Formats: sequence, structure tokens, C-alpha cells
Amino acid sequence: MIRLFHISDVHFGLEDRAALDWVAACVERERPNAIAITGDLTMRARHREFAAAAAWIRGLGAPVTVEVGNHDLPYFNLTERFLDPYRRFRALQGAVNHGIALPGLAIVPLKTTARAQMRLNWSKGCVGERSLTACLAALDALPPGTRALVACHHPLVETGTRGKALTRGGTRALSALAKRGVLAVLSGHVHDAFDIQHLTANGPVRMIGAGTLSQRLRATPAGFNELSIDEGGLSVRVRQMAAPTA
Repeated sequence: MIRLFHISDVHFGLEDRAALDWVAACVERERPNAIAITGDLTMRARHREFAAAAAWIRGLGAPVTVEVGNHDLPYFNLTERFLDPYRRFRALQGAVNHGIALPGLAIVPLKTTARAQMRLNWSKGCVGERSLTACLAALDALPPGTRALVACHHPLVETGTRGKALTRGGTRALSALAKRGVLAVLSGHVHDAFDIQHLTANGPVRMIGAGTLSQRLRATPAGFNELSIDEGGLSVRVRQMAAPTA
């Protein structure tokens, strides 16, 4: 059995230190095979926020894969946002991603962020042609029999949570992923956990979302997902931090 911790929306700069310590203790005690983080490591993509995120991730002592979220693109430096929006995130990836080896399982990224969009709210999801093509090519190149999880930041369609993703191109992407039989699409962004089956023209796709480890709570406490994968399939346990007792 493979056990993954699925974490999202840590938001260094507005992180919940108690939640981070709780997750670190869970990792140390339970030793998952890997950790998948689906974006928004930072609050405003400041250098110090990325540095804090990298230090925390390295301290977990487990293999980690990290995807980019909308908060990880430069917020104040518009020149950098337009010319090289992923520079700071790439540096983080280089510091913490050292490859993960999971027998018979691959985690394939799908970028859902954009430096700019033809709408006022650039924080919402967008699956561009190049991003989807790269994801599908990676899936098609996997060795026969390899099961795949797709990791992105925004839910590809709405999931009934309070927060909205409003992802453009998400329906098309889910249909293409269903055709390839992925185990699930992992995401975050909405700060509340979910686990749903979405029906597409090519069949159903499972969508799994993790909550937040930040102070920006919505309907549920800080938490993460524990994923267990064996020959019988994929099971999900939502782990939420208990409220402190008086």
C-alpha cells in the first residue's frame, strides 16, 4: 500500500503555526511514502514567504512534490509577474523537490494558474492549451500499468464548497483525464476538503480537494488528506486538527 499526505494552501505569510506543527508531527510519527502539496505555499509570493515554505518542507523529512497556486505568482512586482511569473516558485521546487519513487504510481502536474486573464479576477483557475497538452503527454508516456494522480491547484469544476474556482477549460480537461483513466485529480484553493465523482462525456473522474493549513479558514478547521492506494483502489481520510481544549 502507498500512503500519501495531500496538503494545500499553507499560505506562508498567514500560516497557522499550530497546524504546521501538527502536520509535521503526523509526518514524523506516521512516515507517509510521499507528500503532495497542491499550491498556494505563500500568501503574496514574497521571497521571505518562499524561504519559510522551503524550510518547513525540508524539515518534514519526506519526499515531496509541489504544484503552483495563484498566490505563488508575484503580487506586487507586475514586471516579474508578466515576464517571469514562475521564477520564485521554480526556485522553491528546486530546493524541495528531489523526485519521488512510488511503485506503479505517478503524480502528474496540471498547471491551472495564469499570469493574467481576460477577466478581473486573475486568482481563478485556467487550464490553457499548453498546460493540458503537457499533462496529457506526461500521462501518455507513463509505463503501461502505471496508475496516475493528477495534481493541480484549482478544482477543475465547482465542487459545492463555499469557495469558488471558476476554472476556465476545466470541463474539457476533466473529459480528457477521464479518457485516460486517472485515479483522481488532486487540488486545493477552496480551503475545504471534498471528494466527489464528476461525470464527463468520457466517464467519471474523481476529484479530491484538501483543506488549508493557514489562518484563512472557511467552513472547516485546518486539515489535510491522507490517501491510501492499493490494488483495491484509492481511499481518502480527511484529517482535521482538533480545537485546543480550555
